[in-house]
Amino acid sequence: MSISAKIGIVTKGLIISYAVTGVLLSLLAFLVYRFGLEENITDLSITAIYVIVTFLGAFFVGKKVKERKFLWGFLLGFFYIVIISLVAIALGQAFDVASTANLSTVALCIGGGLLGLTRQTKCNPNT
Repeated sequence: MSISAKIGIVTKGLIISYAVTGVLLSLLAFLVYRFGLEENITDLSITAIYVIVTFLGAFFVGKKVKERKFLWGFLLGFFYIVIISLVAIALGQAFDVASTANLSTVALCIGGGLLGLTRQTKCNPNT
């Protein structure tokens, strides 16, 4: 499989991740509105959504790409959080790269991308 095909698959994985993000964040917004969830619960939920969607996106990528899956899962998680961060900056939100919360979110998104690939590894005693 060519590099351009793999990049296309990662792009589709990102699109899937962002679509699911939109649905889950809309659901979270409804829950915050309806039940008045506290800020710490909301922040934790947003981070959990990021990890879940990068896991799902990487799972999709891993099903399609058969070699060097960890690289592509890493790239999916990395580009997911980079694009989210760039959109936040473009919308005028303050962004501190060295913030512990931002660094941990980056690590969790990349970890979600890598974790989505490990769920596909199966032991085959015949190999």
